Amino acid sequence: MSDTVCAALVGATGGAGTTRTTLELAATLANDGRDVAILDAAFATQGLADYLNGRLDIDMTTLLVEPETPLDAGLVEFSLPDRVGGRVACVPARAPFERLARAKTAEAARRFETRVVEASETFDHVLLDVPPVAANQAIAAADAAQRVVTVAPSTDRGVEANRRLRDRLADLGIETHATLTTRGRFEGADAFTPDTDAPVPASLDASEEFAPTIAHAAETVLATELGLEFEFEEKGVLDGVDGFLPSSLRRLTE
Repeated sequence: MSDTVCAALVGATGGAGTTRTTLELAATLANDGRDVAILDAAFATQGLADYLNGRLDIDMTTLLVEPETPLDAGLVEFSLPDRVGGRVACVPARAPFERLARAKTAEAARRFETRVVEASETFDHVLLDVPPVAANQAIAAADAAQRVVTVAPSTDRGVEANRRLRDRLADLGIETHATLTTRGRFEGADAFTPDTDAPVPASLDASEEFAPTIAHAAETVLATELGLEFEFEEKGVLDGVDGFLPSSLRRLTE
């Protein structure tokens, strides 16, 4: 595998916002001039496809059941403003039940790592959108990543679900590296995203607190440092996010 770091974002519960968070992280990384691939392991919800335009002839399940099909055939570009220097390309899951069932078999799921390796040869980063670990492809996706980050809503239910998920991953011999919370934060979270009604990608709007917290989350997820320098319309945007700022902004508040 290349020097590309693959990170799995694993939802602790349904509705945690893992798919949107993955897209926002990718958009922020692209804003830093990086090329990002997103591979979809959330076969049940198939939510990633809802954020993409165009016809999906080849999806993630196709790439798992048809190993001869090249990865490029399934890549769909995520629309970003022209000012963004990098790109985000996704392989969503959107398939009939019969193919979904075949893609969840142990044999097909094992091909997830092969697809991660392929993406790593072309992209700077690979992000995996992973549902709560309860099926072969979710386990395979988490196991294929160098970094595994759990994603949980900032509720009491989210705290408990996150604990169960981390225990399950440990039982599978999969190390977890961080916890990211959505719609706010709970104690012990390594990064968080605020609640927002803005459309995706809200992380490209530097006038809101969503942007710096997503940038911090991206640094946490990938153990990297971004070179972004945001120009905030109001100093107050940074209020309440102390300790959750990306490296490029910390010196502005010192």
